[in-house]
Amino acid sequence: MPSSYSSLKIELIATGEQTGTWGATTNTNLGTALEEAIVGRATADFTSDANLTLTLANSNATQVARNLVLNVTSSFGNLTATRDLVVPAIQKPYIVQNNTSGSQSIRVIVGAGSVTVPNGKTVFIYNDGTNIKSAFDFVPDLQITSAVITSADINGGTIDGASVGASSPSTGAFTTFSATQDGTFSGTGQLKLPTGTTAQRTGSPSTGLIRFNTTTTSFEGYDGSAWGNIGGGAEAGGAIVVNNDIASISYTIASGENGFSVGPMTVSSGVTITVSSGQRWVVI
Repeated sequence: MPSSYSSLKIELIATGEQTGTWGATTNTNLGTALEEAIVGRATADFTSDANLTLTLANSNATQVARNLVLNVTSSFGNLTATRDLVVPAIQKPYIVQNNTSGSQSIRVIVGAGSVTVPNGKTVFIYNDGTNIKSAFDFVPDLQITSAVITSADINGGTIDGASVGASSPSTGAFTTFSATQDGTFSGTGQLKLPTGTTAQRTGSPSTGLIRFNTTTTSFEGYDGSAWGNIGGGAEAGGAIVVNNDIASISYTIASGENGFSVGPMTVSSGVTITVSSGQRWVVI
């Protein structure tokens, strides 16, 4: 009776077969086939801009699809769209590294199930013979209490009860926040705005920016064309409104607006105060 083969293509020697040669077959089973399945890494190469199918033949000789780690490349050039890496329909874990050219994702698939691996990323998956799933789908209650993650690609789900950002708020790397609804800052503390001199303003401000100006000791905002004070200066006990006696930034009193200042007032060199027709700036 000839040998048969397992799903990983380990050669199963029939009773009484391979007299005098079974040792070589066993060594290949252990040193090649099983070793590839447990710790092996092989290159799965897209040779064209099309899907790639990996197969397993009845042989215990080295085979790409048997390896634990699949280093996926595209030696022909750039992939132009997401392509499928079709793996054999057997129960097996894979670690898939998308090292293809062209910045495209690949989709690891068998039957109906699939997992997408973004370009430059590595994903640990499990093939149950019918579906491909992330290996972590099998441990939905997994809890990580402490970890340092240098690179993560989160495409869905929620992050509950977690602080996101650097350990020191002043060194956080977030620069843009987008909201489609009103935002709320709760608590009884304070919100710190950027602080700096007039000379330290950004070179190309955007409409809606606010900051505290240490040169004029006042909060200021950018209306799309010029910086202007916010709130009219400081208050003392709610009874005294204080304004600077030096106008250090240009300002336009627009149509429908009037302004007043307690003088005397000095307008700095190069600064222009423009009063629209019919409006008033009163210095008292």
